[in-house]
Amino acid sequence: MTIFSPNPVRFIEDALFCSDPFALSYSDPDQKWIIRQHLLSLLNDFPSLRPSVSLFTHNDGTAVTLLLATGDLPVSPPVPLTIWVHELYPHVAPLVYINAPIHGRHPFADPTSGATTSAYTATWHFSKSSLAGLAHNLTRLFCHNHPLCWPTTNKAGGYSDRWAHPSLASRMEASDRLACSLYYDSTAILDRVRREVEELAAVQAALRERSEGLAIAVRRLEGERRGLKSRSDEMCEEVDRLQSWLRVNATANSGCAAVDDVFEGADGWSETAMDLMAADQAVEDLMYKLEAAVGAGVVSFGVYLKQVRVLAREQFCHRFKMTKISTAFQLQEL
Repeated sequence: MTIFSPNPVRFIEDALFCSDPFALSYSDPDQKWIIRQHLLSLLNDFPSLRPSVSLFTHNDGTAVTLLLATGDLPVSPPVPLTIWVHELYPHVAPLVYINAPIHGRHPFADPTSGATTSAYTATWHFSKSSLAGLAHNLTRLFCHNHPLCWPTTNKAGGYSDRWAHPSLASRMEASDRLACSLYYDSTAILDRVRREVEELAAVQAALRERSEGLAIAVRRLEGERRGLKSRSDEMCEEVDRLQSWLRVNATANSGCAAVDDVFEGADGWSETAMDLMAADQAVEDLMYKLEAAVGAGVVSFGVYLKQVRVLAREQFCHRFKMTKISTAFQLQEL
């Protein structure tokens, strides 16, 4: 529950020095007077802020009752924020949260939690830092890098820089300017690197797909190569056997052996089949010669027909016998 009061001075004093069960999480009396002084100075410099008391839960789950200042920071447009006075203040910097949606990229504000960070809080020192000093620092930061608006870009494509001349800036302002520039530069570099990584990932995927296709083609070609190698070995063996046979028969017959003496059947059936094939081819050749003789006028057409009938009958007998032998071979294999 958050408690507000229309009288800031009276409210702060009553809240700081209230006893149990409504006591705040500030235990040291000297600490309470410092908080009173700093908080009143903050409200004096920023009248748009007002004090209140509420329960704050740290990231580790610890719950404490703290003073806070809530309101709009006077920039254009105004930035609504809450400044929590830490239970260890002034030795620990206050916690500042923006109470509005933050644009996705800001060097001093987290778009998820709304928490703000700056060089002022990072270099916080209780003897030199204060609530009012922090608020003034945030005002300068948000004037040049508004957390609720996207930053504008210049003609070169970079973010515009509207800071004063470096010679007129304090050390803290120069540090904030440097942090802002580094943030936007690193963001631009990260975007470019991210795009390059995505492009390289796409190229890698395409190369991987091509590699898989080439691997399949290589395996297929390797299978064909092995098949051709095996066939080549078989042909080489056949050539060696044929050359050996030719050398043996050429030596045995002194190069003048008759064809019928060189080739012979493996058995009686084969010998008979070879004779029938030779007779069939002889009849075929004779019929071809007779046809040529008729065309040349050497043999009359009547004699041609008579001889063809005789030869055709003889050829039919040869082929019929060859069919019988072939059938006998097939039955024998079965």
